[in-house]
Amino acid sequence: MDLSGKVALVTGGASGIGAASARRMADAGATVAVVDLDADAAALVAREVGGIALPGDVTDPATMPVAVAAVEEQFGHLDVVFLNAGITAGQSGIEDLDLDGYRRIMGVNLDHVVFGLTAAVPALRRTGGGRVIATSSLAGLTGMPGDALYTATKHAVVGYVRAAAPVLAGDGIVVTALCPGFTDTPLIAAAAGSFRDAGFPLLTVDDIADAVTAILERGAPGECWYVQPGREPGPYGFRGVPGPKGGAAPPSISWEDH
Repeated sequence: MDLSGKVALVTGGASGIGAASARRMADAGATVAVVDLDADAAALVAREVGGIALPGDVTDPATMPVAVAAVEEQFGHLDVVFLNAGITAGQSGIEDLDLDGYRRIMGVNLDHVVFGLTAAVPALRRTGGGRVIATSSLAGLTGMPGDALYTATKHAVVGYVRAAAPVLAGDGIVVTALCPGFTDTPLIAAAAGSFRDAGFPLLTVDDIADAVTAILERGAPGECWYVQPGREPGPYGFRGVPGPKGGAAPPSISWEDH
């Protein structure tokens, strides 16, 4: 992957998947802007990759437009946007509902993707095109019992990407979704020991950065790339469902094959 001269913006870039992907993009030659609620951690990653830190709450509709404007002002253009910030619900959302928690997970996992794409599109058009990756999850491709709210947000990201991608493809803007399985990040730190005790394989952040690299190199508009331990990442096959270009989705892996 050669990103020499390119400028990337990564949300949730202060830790986990975001930080690993920021490092990977910087290693490939990109200048990286790190957006995160944790200003100190964002500054550390930005210093490490030779980029800039843009602290902010991605649930605030003003954060992404301000971040995009700051990138354009400092570097003159924007080429890659990785909308990666995410949280878990901490509740099932089926019988008992903590309304504040519900609003928060919807804001981080879904609203910020909408706000981010809306803010990025004019800048990417000015560049002449670019790449947008939104982090969903395997929970965006199948239900995850016990976390209905998280599943709902991630399904929404998949639907949003598949609907938005064909609209933007004509402008040279390729929008894709990243759908990883359980990954060893701070997001699941409290449960990581239980996964290991059960012999359940966890992905590493480098596994996900590998998938991000592959998507940037060859991902097509509207594709939703699954990432699972022991399998090569690739676009999920929505069997029997029209693809984002209006035809049948290209033959690839489908959930029934997992």
